[in-house]
Amino acid sequence: MPIEKSLDRKLAAIHADPSGCKEFIIADAKDADMGFSIGAPGKSPERHDGEVRFKTLAQYRQQIREVIDQGVVDIVLMSASTSEILTIQERRFDNTHITPAARANDATDVHIHRGGRIHTTPARPFRTASLDHMQCGHLDCEPEERKLGVDLGLYSTTFNNQLELDIDVLNQFKEFREECERKSFRYFLEIFDPNVPDAVAPDQLPGFINDVIARSLAGVTSAGRPTFLKMVYHGPRAMEELVRFDPHLIVGILGGGAGTTLDAFLLIHEAQKYGARVALYGRKINNAEHQLAFIQMLRYITDGVIEPREAVRAYHGVLQELKITPQRSLEDDLKLQTNVMSYGGSGTVISLPTPTTEKVDSAAQMPEAGRPNFAKMSASERLGYHQERLKRLFGDK
Repeated sequence: MPIEKSLDRKLAAIHADPSGCKEFIIADAKDADMGFSIGAPGKSPERHDGEVRFKTLAQYRQQIREVIDQGVVDIVLMSASTSEILTIQERRFDNTHITPAARANDATDVHIHRGGRIHTTPARPFRTASLDHMQCGHLDCEPEERKLGVDLGLYSTTFNNQLELDIDVLNQFKEFREECERKSFRYFLEIFDPNVPDAVAPDQLPGFINDVIARSLAGVTSAGRPTFLKMVYHGPRAMEELVRFDPHLIVGILGGGAGTTLDAFLLIHEAQKYGARVALYGRKINNAEHQLAFIQMLRYITDGVIEPREAVRAYHGVLQELKITPQRSLEDDLKLQTNVMSYGGSGTVISLPTPTTEKVDSAAQMPEAGRPNFAKMSASERLGYHQERLKRLFGDK
């Protein structure tokens, strides 16, 4: 009997109780080879001083296998070529609750080449992979073959507030939706901020993006609507506005640039607090010193068992236990940096709050069987508890 996918269970729960449901969906976006090419797997530790050497595609795919085996995320997003190997050939997702997904299009603003400039010009629609290739690995799938591969894809759009360009984006999106409906394929919709300067006044950008979403989907019936959204987090007001407008339009945030560990942990915490129900982290996971420990901390945060700053300290405790040299000192990793939310590094700048104190999450105050009462613990006691738990998970690896 097939294992129920946690994505399907969580989506059903959210739709059944949009305002009260606490379920949160985490995706590891391992589709960076569709944007950064050879640099997608990240820097290799085996390099000489001053030399930039990257991990191989095989190493990148092995990292994905480890994430699948860990079983913490709900979705793994891949390129069609990686999905063919892991989903179709190796059947890696068959006996796991994790849903495989593939990037269904790759508009020009994710074409990041060394020395390239394409990503700095107004985005134009483009698709490398076909739905058939994602579903069965070749063109013209037979009906029974369509279940071999993925049934979920990411479709990205970029609106630059220019008539001809934006109409082209909408027309291509329409064609894609119709193909999805004919081939029983689900998608989630990514809405990038404009990739050219001065497309929209900065103070109007959050409202512009929210209106673009509402307008683009107003004429789309349930059969063609996205499973959820992926977008830049523009702060509490914009998030609450979009969630309030349509509680059944499940909003997810993208992670953007790597930043500090606190950037990553506080971003997911704040977005969830104001209504986001999904987070898709790519570079923030891929650039982590220990990806599995980083992912585990994301889950602890969204489950309400640990606060972001405590999570940073606990994560550093794991690195110390594993004798992994952190990229930054703990002091520096507890600082917030400006996050640039784009593939090319020239996108929207957002700021996250910098509270001086943290409250114990309400979920953590509820004593459960076998679980300590965090409300009665000091900050140092909570930190020690989480560090020991993570050591048990990763200390023998």
